[in-house]
Amino acid sequence: MLRKLVVVAIAMAIPFANARADESRATRADAEKMVKKAMDALKKGGKEKTFADITAPNKTFVDRDLYITVYDMAGTALAHGQNTKQVGKNLMELKDPDGKQFVKERVDMAKAQGKFWQEYKFTDPLTKKVLPKQMYCERAGDVVVCGGIYKEGA
Repeated sequence: MLRKLVVVAIAMAIPFANARADESRATRADAEKMVKKAMDALKKGGKEKTFADITAPNKTFVDRDLYITVYDMAGTALAHGQNTKQVGKNLMELKDPDGKQFVKERVDMAKAQGKFWQEYKFTDPLTKKVLPKQMYCERAGDVVVCGGIYKEGA
């Protein structure tokens, strides 16, 4: 009888464990909201202040696995919420593990569409594993502002 109770208790706990794991991940809506926050900051505070805030260690533009990146139309990183070493570097030729030039694709999509979702693979800051990533981006004049989410177990 005790064994049955333990099995039932474990079975009932599994959905809640998955829900808590999912809560540690940002959603598509979170990414869109964060990009809008960065776009508003650009309008109000200008590029220099906003790019500094995005890259700053205080993590104003970071939420769990979600962070903001900004590129110019030549593929140079102007701000990065997770990796300050990328700021100032041209990343146009950067490839994901499948060989996809995701920065080049991102810039091309920004020029053609203005607002879009992009898919590629990248290292998740929470698990340090390469995972499928979906990046939401909006063009703001001569820059593209992006925030992405990771898909664990995909």
